[in-house]
Amino acid sequence: MPVNSVINAKEHAYKEIKDQILKLKLIPGTKISEKLMSDQLQVSRTPIREAFLKLAQEELLKIVPQSGTFVSLINLDYAREAQFVREELETAVILLSCEKASKESLFNLEMNIKMQDGLASDKFGLQQKEYFLNLDENFHKEFFELTEKQRTWQMMQSINGHLSRFRLLRLMSTSSLDWNILIEQHKAIYTAVLEQDKFKAEKKIVEHLHLMLTEESILIKQYPDYFESNN
Repeated sequence: MPVNSVINAKEHAYKEIKDQILKLKLIPGTKISEKLMSDQLQVSRTPIREAFLKLAQEELLKIVPQSGTFVSLINLDYAREAQFVREELETAVILLSCEKASKESLFNLEMNIKMQDGLASDKFGLQQKEYFLNLDENFHKEFFELTEKQRTWQMMQSINGHLSRFRLLRLMSTSSLDWNILIEQHKAIYTAVLEQDKFKAEKKIVEHLHLMLTEESILIKQYPDYFESNN
């Protein structure tokens, strides 16, 4: 097999399995096998094995000798640490965005918010929620791109798995989350950056990121098998 094909197979396996974990299509605690994923993704077992090892390093899979490979349960300590890192880094990036935002990046952010508004006018079914989550992710990512901090964003994603799954579970659950609150906060962050108001921008991004780990007790009660029991 050509070198490029081998690399592509490794990357494909890694991205596909990670995507299934982060989108909760592979439920926390689920046992998975190389054969199962090899058949599903139509690649050999070698790239699957390498993807498993990489995802285990990111603490999204747990490889238990003599037992098998399991999707990691959500660890709230890991999620809290990821939130801490994200708050520190993203606050700095938002402040820098007040100085560096271009017309193109501001346009991208404005269009993103308009699409969020369009979703909010509909009933939030599963498909709408997944689309909103993609818009939310792209909204935050745009600030890292306009400040040329893409590697910082990628580094942040490597430790963000437990927080990302908690956020998704919270957004997809039947809790009392008001989606309009998230959209209004996005608008406030955008406006502060547009106006180059660093004080307001910092205040609004901190308020927004603090929402990430709310309703812990509700979700643990609703999905007890998804979380590590010592949290």
